[in-house]
Amino acid sequence: MTIPVTPYTRALFDATPTLDGEKHKLNIIKGFSPDPIHLPEGCAFHPRCKEVCQVLRRHAGDGRGGSGPSGSLRTRRALRRGENRGGGRMSNAVNTLLEVKNLKKYFATKAGPLCAVDDVSFDVARGETLGLVGESGCGKSTTGRAILRLHEPTAGQVIFEGQDIVGYNKAQMKAMRKEMQIVFQDPYSCLNPRMDVKSLIEDSLKVSGNGESRAEREEKVYEAMNLVGLEKRLATSYPHELDGGRRQRIGIARALILQPKFIVMDEPVSALDVCVQAQILNLMLELQEKMSLTYLLISHDLSMVRHLSDRILVMYLGEVVEESTAQELYTHPLHPYTKALLSAIPIPKAHLNRERIILEGDITSPVNPPAGCRFASRCWKCKEICKQQSPELRKVGNSVVACHFAEED
Repeated sequence: MTIPVTPYTRALFDATPTLDGEKHKLNIIKGFSPDPIHLPEGCAFHPRCKEVCQVLRRHAGDGRGGSGPSGSLRTRRALRRGENRGGGRMSNAVNTLLEVKNLKKYFATKAGPLCAVDDVSFDVARGETLGLVGESGCGKSTTGRAILRLHEPTAGQVIFEGQDIVGYNKAQMKAMRKEMQIVFQDPYSCLNPRMDVKSLIEDSLKVSGNGESRAEREEKVYEAMNLVGLEKRLATSYPHELDGGRRQRIGIARALILQPKFIVMDEPVSALDVCVQAQILNLMLELQEKMSLTYLLISHDLSMVRHLSDRILVMYLGEVVEESTAQELYTHPLHPYTKALLSAIPIPKAHLNRERIILEGDITSPVNPPAGCRFASRCWKCKEICKQQSPELRKVGNSVVACHFAEED
């Protein structure tokens, strides 16, 4: 891979999460994309460009910047001149906010119960970000929704600040919603298209029934908008009038306005382009630091999860197969499935070559799964014991893993 020529391309690469280093803010492209109806004079990117030079500011038709192919050529040359400038489970019992014990969620089907979440246990410390990763259909989102009781758990406990909320009645859960919120994957589908931004954010306050006056609610709405970087002028705008980044900021503002302690982030940036992703990820870090928030971050994007998470759980077909710190998981993965996932991460670095692990075989059905390891049909380490006996989560080194042969390379 050669070095990108244009500042915009370089900025895209800078805004992309990588597997390097510790939790940190990304280098975002500041500002918002210009209105295509009212484009700025000269290069459309120059208001956001760190390497902007005078030739890019000139009007395309002023006789110097040129127009058509000639102007484009001059722009490309100007950009090129700037090219070289640039024990079973890990536990946090001392400071635990949320503890999930033996959580199960089964869905009834004609073929039998579908084991979407099967005996999952973990805890989350205050102020921590716990990443939850795996392929689509592994039970990540169902786990998050079962914790919030958007899906009623089939069995298990969800202990929040010492109280098991699985047994809470409707009134108790309504009060608990102020403490536990969710930001959904697709911001457009979860926003009422008939409500403007102010009404969408204010709706959380109305539903919670705090008894604020209209003026008090309005003040809180504008505070939440300011917190997530939404301009006050957008209060009367509708979702279809906004880009994906602003719509996702509305979703975050709706969650934050109740001042929760715990937020499930369900694929929060998967529907956004890389520039807007970086802005939202940085916003999440800023809000966590400012408000002492605790996140359960659900995603299939392992680069993004590495960038934000303190610890990570890997799920496969409803079960946790590995748990470790972010640093340990990405440098010393133990479960074959984790190794395969990490090998599939695209890394935009010319000097880095990694062997891709291609998983073969059929995926086990989550309906009446076999008694042995659910990954056995795709695992290159599979032996007879794997087909007969399901591995228990056990401590290996600094990680917890469910594999009979985790110590083997």
